[in-house]
Amino acid sequence: MPLDTQTGMQGVTPCCIVLTTTADLAQAETLARQIVEARLGACVQLQPIASFYVWKDELCRSPEYRLSIKTRLDRFEALAQFIRAHHGYETPEIVQIPITAGSADYLQWVDAATQD
Repeated sequence: MPLDTQTGMQGVTPCCIVLTTTADLAQAETLARQIVEARLGACVQLQPIASFYVWKDELCRSPEYRLSIKTRLDRFEALAQFIRAHHGYETPEIVQIPITAGSADYLQWVDAATQD
């Protein structure tokens, strides 16, 4: 990862944030723990949210928990497969957001924490 010596920040990183949601806190905590134990994510943050969406032609509103998973880009496919296999939703949200800049120390920790 090239380091900007002026800011100490990365210009391009091999890391990303993956988002998914669950129906309740218990499911979120279980999935978060499993992801970190499998070393597919270095850190998983949980946030309560309210979601509005159309499912099977019906407008829905549901309380959910968002999981923000910090991982490496090259772990995305394995993480996505893991989420699909362990998730309670028929069509779980699995969205990748590349991290284009960040603290070098933090990104190195993410890299180390997601190694096999």
